[in-house]
Amino acid sequence: MSNIYIGYHFTIEPKDSSSSEQAKQLGSEILIAELGEKAFESFTETETGISAFVQKDLWDETILEDIHILQSEEFTIDYTFEEIEQVNWNEEWEKNFEAIDVNGNCHVRAPFHPKTDAEFDIVIEPKMSFGTGHHETTHMMIQHLLEIDVTGMKTLDMGCGTAILAILAEMKGAQPIDAIDIDNWCYLNSIENAQRNNCKHITVYEGEAALLEGKKYDLIIANINRNILLNDMQSYVDSLNPNGTLLLSGFYQEDIPFIDASCTEKGLTYVKKFERNNWVSLKYVN
Repeated sequence: MSNIYIGYHFTIEPKDSSSSEQAKQLGSEILIAELGEKAFESFTETETGISAFVQKDLWDETILEDIHILQSEEFTIDYTFEEIEQVNWNEEWEKNFEAIDVNGNCHVRAPFHPKTDAEFDIVIEPKMSFGTGHHETTHMMIQHLLEIDVTGMKTLDMGCGTAILAILAEMKGAQPIDAIDIDNWCYLNSIENAQRNNCKHITVYEGEAALLEGKKYDLIIANINRNILLNDMQSYVDSLNPNGTLLLSGFYQEDIPFIDASCTEKGLTYVKKFERNNWVSLKYVN
């Protein structure tokens, strides 16, 4: 394969300016998901949208023809593209992926970040960078986990991404742990990261909430987005053991009434909320 890449730089603007930040984040997620079905292999979030990279050998001028969001009536999406030689992905990741330090005792970092003396030191290989929103939701979910004694808890990390939360749960004594993501890249990366952190009790699955049928957990962690959470909430509740704990994030302050209504009508009890820059994370018990 050639070391030459084609880099696309997308500017994403919601046509409804009243919900611009939330809508822009959603637009970025949808665009990344669609591009991920093509030969694009790495993504970085920018101030105006995203950049996406594909090897020149796998590129042709029709590569964006059936990317549906580019024709969306909800977004104005413009782009430029350029040829880039010998992309140094570590350098790209280092520019776009910041280490996460939570309460001084949990450090989530890439291999190129210096090791700290944090009690929980998690090393992941960020093969796609994460936007600010992902950092904030992950940060809050880590806060919840740091406060909970998860020793011996059968745990689910739903929408596991890079498996950061599953890894922390194992480091704190949870087992066994299922980590599930619908995205193939996340599935493969989670396996790599679990191995990288010497985890012995994490099993990674590629799929969605249908995989939960017949399974029971003491702790369910779901850091996804509002629509998927609402769609799959009954599956989470059905899979939660008596006195089990459900941790939710991936949505905004204004989404809380919808999430809370879904949880309470299914018998869950609200316990606690964290908030960072309008992103929120909620804790419920069964």
